Order: sequence, then C-alpha cells, then structure tokens
Amino acid sequence: MYKSIDLFAGIGGIRLGFEQAFKDEIKTVFVSEWDNKAVETYKANFKCDKNIVGDITKVDEKEIPKHDILLAGFPCQAFSLAGRQKGFEDARGTLFFDVARIVKYHKPKVVFCENVKNLVNHDRGRTFRVIKNILDELGYQVFYKVLNSKDFGVPQNRERIYIVAFRSDIAPLSFDFPRSSGKQTLIKDIIEENVVSSKYYLSTTYLESLKRHKERHMAKGNGFGYEIRDNESIAGAIVCGGMGRERNLIVDKRLTDFKPVTHIKGEVNKEFIRKMTPREWARLQGFPEEFKFVVADTHLYKQFGNSVTVPVIKAIAKKIKMHLEKSQIV
Repeated sequence: MYKSIDLFAGIGGIRLGFEQAFKDEIKTVFVSEWDNKAVETYKANFKCDKNIVGDITKVDEKEIPKHDILLAGFPCQAFSLAGRQKGFEDARGTLFFDVARIVKYHKPKVVFCENVKNLVNHDRGRTFRVIKNILDELGYQVFYKVLNSKDFGVPQNRERIYIVAFRSDIAPLSFDFPRSSGKQTLIKDIIEENVVSSKYYLSTTYLESLKRHKERHMAKGNGFGYEIRDNESIAGAIVCGGMGRERNLIVDKRLTDFKPVTHIKGEVNKEFIRKMTPREWARLQGFPEEFKFVVADTHLYKQFGNSVTVPVIKAIAKKIKMHLEKSQIV
C-alpha cells in the first residue's frame, strides 16, 4: 500500500487520477486545501479520515504523516502568462517552498507536480531552474514534459507541464511520459444528453455586448473576444475566469422554452448560443459521471477551470506505478 499526500488539492483531480491508476494500492493520508468551496466538493467525493488542512504554510512538516508519494498542484497564478509573472516574488509562487520543506523532511519516493506550460519559460527559465535545482539538492531525479489534454480522450486543447521527481536511490535512468491514450473525442461527445435549462443560454443583451467587445478588438487587430466552438471540434482551455466560458460557447438548437428562469436583461437569445454546463466542463477535464456537484455553478466553473485533466494524470500515474514496482521498494 502506497501512502500519498494531496497538497493544494483543489477538488481532488490529481488524487483521482492516481487512485484510478493505483486502484486499491494507494491511500491518501493527508490533504491540504484552503478554498472552502473546493473543500466542500472534495469532501463530497472522497472519504476523508482526517480534517482537510487549510493553510499549508502554517503546518509543521513533522505533523504530516509519512508518505511515499507527494502530490502537489501548487498554484500556477504566479507563473502564468495571464498573471503578473512575478514568480517567487509573488506570495503564491513561494508556496513551492512549502512543498520543498515537506520533501526535505519526509523524503517520499515520488514527488508529482502539475503547472501551467509557461512555468518553463517564466523569468527566462530561472523560475523552473530554481524548482528543479531545489529538487536536485534534496536528492531527486527530475523529469518533466508538456502534455496536451486533447491527446488523452477529452476534447480540450489544454497544455500543462507535468513534473515527476523520483528519489535518487530508486530513480530510473529515464522516464517515458505517456504520449497519448489513443482515444480522441469531440465536443459533441461531451454534450448533455437532455435539453439544458434556458439559464445557460445567453441573454440578447449580454450577447450583443460580447459582439461589440469582439468587434472593438478586431478593429485593433486583436484576437480577443467570445468564441463559438463547432460541435465537431474541440474546446479551448477552460479557465476559472468568465472568459473561459465565453471562449467556449456552443450552439445547441434543442431549446424550445425560451422563458428566462433567472433575472436577465433582454431575452434568451434565439440564435441558440449557450455556455457549456458545469457537467460538460467536468467532462472536458475527464471527471467521471458520478462526480458529485454540491456547490453553485459559479464555484463549479472556477473549480473545474482550476483543476487538472484526470486522464492525463492517470496515464502518468500508471507509468510511475510501473517504475515503483520495478524498483521493488514498497
């Protein structure tokens, strides 16, 4: 039985991928997540023997249970192209140092991290070199690769960097990241089976404002603005902000009742343009149908936009499990 800890856990996407790969051979012994709404979703979907810890910066590493695998989807805002790119100067960036102090004390067999693609380029590569050098100094062999979610059975163009660090005494000479699951899907494959509520359809007023916004940017030569995705195509990367929804609109002509169910300006648009639902976003990230929703849509969009693509995690975790079994250290 491998023991793991789940840091910056979000709604548990990394844990879920590892559990799918390791099945009943892995047990989570510690969880840390500070966002209360994410914790609600996490608790609804995972058995938590102990309380979920909030601020990891206030946790003494000696109080964390011993573990074999450290999972850390440490916050990416500090390194993202969309952020201010202050890296370790940004308080969020320094959270990697909390990962480092835990690794230094516990020496787990494997450290697994996920982050935005731009992590490798941030500050002309300095940020990533610091992360890699810290893991090297702590006695780990570091492997990393940028993978795209669209290659792993979900219709989403989402590139992320995945970092796998093995403790030096069990480190392989090389680590082959998975290339693809061999399964390809399109937006039409994740669309709700039944007609969705009119609340997901844009109001005429809102749609007109999006059109004007896009026209202004097009006049300036910019590519900003809303985007309607063809059902025979794939979605762009979903993100936690509003633009994540507006750049992944779809046309769904099944609606027959255009009566608003929420307070909106104008009417429900007759062009059949709507946002994807939270369940559709969950499918874009490869979450199973039985994954429970217990918070409002606003929080769900944020949670899935911030989460990971589960099938990618599962594919990497399978490779990690194979090497651990070869190393004969359990």
